[in-house]
Amino acid sequence: MHLSPVDYVILILYFAFVIGIGWRLRKSVTSAGEFLTAGHHVPVWITSLAFLAANLGAQEVVGMAASGAKYGIMTSHFYWVGAVPAMLFIGVFMMPFYYGSKARSVPEYLKMRFDEKTRGLNAITFAVMTLFSSGISMYALAKMFNLVLGWDFNSSVLLSGAIVLAYTYLGGLTSAIYNEVLQFFLIVLGFSPLAILSVRRAGGWAGMQQRLPDVMTHAWRYVGHADQNPMGVEAFGLIAGLGFVLSFGYWCTDFLVVQRAMAADSMSAARRTPLIAAFPKMIMPFIVILPGVAALALTKMGSGYSLPQKGGGYDYDQALTTLMAQFYPSGMLGVGLTALMASFMSGMAGNVTAFNTVFTYDIYQGYIRPNASDRHYLTVGRVTTVVGILLSIATAYLAAQFNDIMDFLQLVFGFVNAPLFATFLLGMFWKRATGHGAFIGLLSGTAAAALTHGLTEAEGKGAWITNLHVFPSQMAQNFWIAIFAWSTCLLITIAVSLATAPHPDSRLRGLVYGLTELPSDEGVSWYRRPVPLAIVVAVALVFLNLIFL
Repeated sequence: MHLSPVDYVILILYFAFVIGIGWRLRKSVTSAGEFLTAGHHVPVWITSLAFLAANLGAQEVVGMAASGAKYGIMTSHFYWVGAVPAMLFIGVFMMPFYYGSKARSVPEYLKMRFDEKTRGLNAITFAVMTLFSSGISMYALAKMFNLVLGWDFNSSVLLSGAIVLAYTYLGGLTSAIYNEVLQFFLIVLGFSPLAILSVRRAGGWAGMQQRLPDVMTHAWRYVGHADQNPMGVEAFGLIAGLGFVLSFGYWCTDFLVVQRAMAADSMSAARRTPLIAAFPKMIMPFIVILPGVAALALTKMGSGYSLPQKGGGYDYDQALTTLMAQFYPSGMLGVGLTALMASFMSGMAGNVTAFNTVFTYDIYQGYIRPNASDRHYLTVGRVTTVVGILLSIATAYLAAQFNDIMDFLQLVFGFVNAPLFATFLLGMFWKRATGHGAFIGLLSGTAAAALTHGLTEAEGKGAWITNLHVFPSQMAQNFWIAIFAWSTCLLITIAVSLATAPHPDSRLRGLVYGLTELPSDEGVSWYRRPVPLAIVVAVALVFLNLIFL
């Protein structure tokens, strides 16, 4: 792929702009709270787009286009089943406890609700996972630019790390959030024309339906049985595994996204953040999945474009970049590549800012130096940002050594996040849940996930204990691992909680449903109230699923 001078100018302007945002905000960051939590003064439209953009990392943009080419419109389930319902739930039901508790992080909420050991377990696992995620974003970026532009792997890693470090070190979470908003608009601007051009060339949606197998253009018609669709999943596994456990485990408990809502300037704004974010989230499949579906249709047409070959099949991971090379002229190609760069850097910066908050407050202040000055914690936060970037770079090189590390980490996320959602569900809505129950439940859920993986096989992976069942796809295996992990954590937490002493009601005020005074929305316009907003989103969601039934 050849870049013109105009394309390079666009890339350089983007780099300058993101660093400029950090430079502009640096003077407003004078305390640890402002650096690590944005001081709870960010407007709701900014937090909403940042809530969405924090999840618009490399794996999403490139991976969803690849999945569109491989699985068709069924990939939309990752949005319309596997994201939006959970976003509604956290906005309406969970955010009052996160924001109202005044917790500075998700692990700190666990300490307030349960005990120190539960907080420590979550803080350490989350810190490790964010570093690996950040490093994987960096690795994927360097690999993409090496393939597409011929840039050196080392140069790509160091350049992206240096730019993210510059604006997060200067402006902290506020800088990361404002840059995520910029990156969201860049992603929409960079990829929307590609969706329009590729679908139009493929004959529109009707033309694509004629050229592709029926299963590729229907989201629900072929989920009756696992062998009817290319994903290898059936309705129960899809709804319970993806739509409930995995999606709620991510959107409702992962501090990376929750942190954006907690930066809002009021309880109402924090609750509306995921609900407003749900509107563009519903539209994202048309921007990132449709180009992949169109790529397969164009390949079948013999239109002059075809997906690259790999091992006797198609290399779906290159769907997005090959479409850009085919359809984008000079200048527009620069915008598209800048959007790709933005998606990688958005995921990286989101992980680093979440890491420095959890490390500074939950690990360093919690266990190493509890009673230092605010200025000291600000310094620790900045140093942790530098260390986080350096460790991410190390992780990027580690990812380069192991082909399966990305699959492995997605699996581990299922091990960690799935049981964590059961812990939060009981913690927020059942006052009888205890710290011992939560801690043992989390460990049991993670063990159940590992056991399920060790006893089942999918696409040659798993069954490292023995093979008791073969899943038709790795995706189906991951969904069922999440279901078993969540169910085990739920049941064990209930059993241990019933056998141990709960906290008194006085300690649980503001932390548990029934002991918390929920904010009143009387006299406020409907679009500024969480429940009516959630109803509008739900109706739109049902409509989209019916269209692509």
